[in-house]
Amino acid sequence: AGLVVTQDSFGVNSPIRAGPEASAAEGYTAIAPSLFDRVRPGVELDYTPQSMQEGFGYVKQIPIENVLKDVAACQAVVKNSGRQGIVGFCWGGRVSFIASAELGFAAAVAYYGGGIKDELNRKPRCPIMFHHGGLDKHITQEDVAKIKAAVPNGIFHDYPNADHGFNCDQRASYNAEAAALARKRTLEFFQKHVVKEPHQG
Repeated sequence: AGLVVTQDSFGVNSPIRAGPEASAAEGYTAIAPSLFDRVRPGVELDYTPQSMQEGFGYVKQIPIENVLKDVAACQAVVKNSGRQGIVGFCWGGRVSFIASAELGFAAAVAYYGGGIKDELNRKPRCPIMFHHGGLDKHITQEDVAKIKAAVPNGIFHDYPNADHGFNCDQRASYNAEAAALARKRTLEFFQKHVVKEPHQG
């Protein structure tokens, strides 16, 4: 099967590249589009406040329509491997959510997707899973409640002791236990909805 991994606002840096590498080890054809290339090629930022502001600046310069074009192009690249899933982190989680509504993915996963609460007029057209940290101040529990209400068929996993960015081992907020559990759940979800063909008849 194919998998598209969508970046956070820090570019396609080593933690994001680790996603396709790990997914390839699981047997996926995986690709991580460098979504900032339309503004500045080769962006790889660290996790300082200054880098965060720089990354937000790139995000604001790229219309979502152009982001979806790049995601769709990557989806086409992995299509020969079978059905396609998409997983995204922070801003990429938001991209993953939008792609679940606008593009033909078999399944989608959003890790602490920033700004999904502002996209709830879009309705996912494939199974979708959400991972949220209970300590996340960027995506509050009120925001999560709104998403749950708008996406009643979504699968939601909350990690009470985890903060925003808990999956990234280069951030101070890294939570190894939550990251491992979220990865296990994500792989099982993709195995069910992407790798295995839907039951016929």
